[in-house]
Amino acid sequence: MRSPEQIIAVMRRVFLSLIAVAVVALLAALTFAWLPTTTRVMSAAAATEQHAALVEKGRYLATAGDCIACHTGAGRQAYVGGLALASPVGIIYSSNITPDRDSGIGNYSLNDFDRVLRHGILPSGKTLYPAMPYPSYARLRDEDVLAIYIYFMHGVKPVHAENRASEIRWPLSMRWPLAIWRKLFAPDPDQLPSVAIHYSDPVVERGAYLVQGLGHCGSCHTPRALTLQEKALDESGAAYLTGGQIIDGWSAVNLRGNGADGLGTWAKQDLADLLRKGHSASHAVIGSAMSDVVVHSTQYLYDDDLDAMAAYLKSLPPERNAASTFAVNPATARALQAGINDTRGAELYVDNCAACHRTDGEGYMRVFPEIAGNSTVLSADATSLIRLILVGSSSPVTAGAPSRLGMPGFASRLSDAEVVKLATFIRQSWGNHAARVTVGSVKSIRNSITRESNPRLSGTRADAGVANSSR
Repeated sequence: MRSPEQIIAVMRRVFLSLIAVAVVALLAALTFAWLPTTTRVMSAAAATEQHAALVEKGRYLATAGDCIACHTGAGRQAYVGGLALASPVGIIYSSNITPDRDSGIGNYSLNDFDRVLRHGILPSGKTLYPAMPYPSYARLRDEDVLAIYIYFMHGVKPVHAENRASEIRWPLSMRWPLAIWRKLFAPDPDQLPSVAIHYSDPVVERGAYLVQGLGHCGSCHTPRALTLQEKALDESGAAYLTGGQIIDGWSAVNLRGNGADGLGTWAKQDLADLLRKGHSASHAVIGSAMSDVVVHSTQYLYDDDLDAMAAYLKSLPPERNAASTFAVNPATARALQAGINDTRGAELYVDNCAACHRTDGEGYMRVFPEIAGNSTVLSADATSLIRLILVGSSSPVTAGAPSRLGMPGFASRLSDAEVVKLATFIRQSWGNHAARVTVGSVKSIRNSITRESNPRLSGTRADAGVANSSR
């Protein structure tokens, strides 16, 4: 039997061995992180388009990429940054991307710009937080990167506005681990053509380029791993665009071909109209994040590009193992029309919802969305439906649909238990088949809404525009 001194000696050796292993692992991680990333040098010398044409092309591409939405804080000039992005590790403020030489990107060469946009690497060599969707922008073609660069350098007014430091506590504020994340999870733009999916239809191919790249739709609509990278960057991964991220308190919907919680029952024209106007014949955009996309980006895209995006999205197969289903069933409509409100959920629906969405759940075309078979209603995550009931929503104002249509919130008149009954009734009527809503979910979302409305509770600076981001 070993003596106490021997046991202590063994424990000391084990402890020292563990420290040595940890030191070696740390040194290896630091070496991997600090090894510089070499990228192909871009040059503007090969540009063939006229300067004015490049500026206009770049303006359009920057609009398609929705750069203004993140790089414009509340009450600030376009592209001067200052928008607070509430990431899982803390608040990140978007940067000034006007061509100001002191506080913006006025000193960037084309190669600097490309390394930031497609590689996530600053001129200093530091790695950007992936709130900047450079894993998606990695798909951009050289000629499009050039056009965007020319636009920002010559089509945007330089504005001096100092950048705000991120509000991320140490040790999460250390930047070198971001280089490891980038090297492990972000695609190499020069390697993408060899692994890219080839589409036989040029319209679908164009749509894929816009959805996967400039539109960076997967940044919100693709679930993320524990290490925060998107689980897939195109449809070669089963998780691509299957939804589930919570953005600004709203659940990003499934964009695959599922008939219930996806786009399976949508017509291509419905999709194009939604992106152009903010609503279609039977569906509407809800939530501030997607409203911003429509207001600042998609309403300005060419019809051909919107049609291409719709064609690509409609080409995606459904997600396997769908959690919800829909099959038309007139039983609910017949009961409500006959005055049979035999559950508390039915009573709440008739009192609060039926005037706009009707007893048959079909709504009014181009005004109030249908909720029978509605993909948001049938989402595996009921967050958006719960939030909609509590705080309401309004459609974005666009050139194609200038009238703001809205739904009021019912947080002040419905208890948590009543919201549960109402939401569950909606998710399980007219042929809708989705999981019940829980009191815990409603309580959590109501508390979250209270914190959002009170900066002192949320810890957010009152003078900063805020957007939630898991990117």
